Amino acid sequence: VQLQASGGGLVRAGDSLRLSCAASGRTFNMGWFRQAPGKEREFVAAVTSDSNTFYADSVKGRFTISRDNAKNTLYLQMNSLKPDDTAVYYCAAGGLLPLTTSRNYPFWGQGTLVTVSS
Repeated sequence: VQLQASGGGLVRAGDSLRLSCAASGRTFNMGWFRQAPGKEREFVAAVTSDSNTFYADSVKGRFTISRDNAKNTLYLQMNSLKPDDTAVYYCAAGGLLPLTTSRNYPFWGQGTLVTVSS
C-alpha cells in the first residue's frame, strides 16, 4: 500500500483546511496522526473500512474524517483551526485495533505540514 498525503499549508487561526490521502491497494482501516515539533506523534482521527469514526478529544467537533472508497482516498476536514494544530499530518492505513495507536498501522504516507498562525 502506498499513501500520498496532500493539502497542508499556512492558515490563520479559525480557518479551515482539508487534507487528502490518495492510496493504492487495499487500505482497510485508516487514520490521521500528527507530530508537532519536539513532540511525539499523536492520534488525530480514524475511520474503519465500514466508516465508523474515532477522534482525539482535542479535535472532536472541529475535524471530520471521511473516506471515498471509489477513489481510494482518505480526507480530513479541519475547521476552526488553532495554533496548537500546527504539525506534520500523516495518513496511515491497514490499522488494527485499537486504531488510536500508531504502531498498529503498517503503512504510512510521507506527511503534509499544517501551520496555523495566531
